[in-house]
Amino acid sequence: MDMNFIIQLIAGALGGNAAGAVLKNLNLGTLGNSIVGILGGGLGGQILAMVGGAGATAAATGGTDMTSIITSVLSGGVGGGVLMALVGAIKNAMAKS
Repeated sequence: MDMNFIIQLIAGALGGNAAGAVLKNLNLGTLGNSIVGILGGGLGGQILAMVGGAGATAAATGGTDMTSIITSVLSGGVGGGVLMALVGAIKNAMAKS
């Protein structure tokens, strides 16, 4: 497995839990936030690599320079937080209906 992908998954779990702590009404619990965050972290990193953001090429090719590591942390964390918020909002909307 690629080191940057692992960093993205870990950052996604952290981003999902951070978003759950900030957005209490969308919180899925620690396990739910972590699982959805891991998925979002992986997706966020892959989307950034496709779009070609700064350092994304190095991160996508497995580079381990500081730029690719920071890019992996940011894309994974943001992806995890965003997906957790989306899943939380969908869960709340389904519970109301």
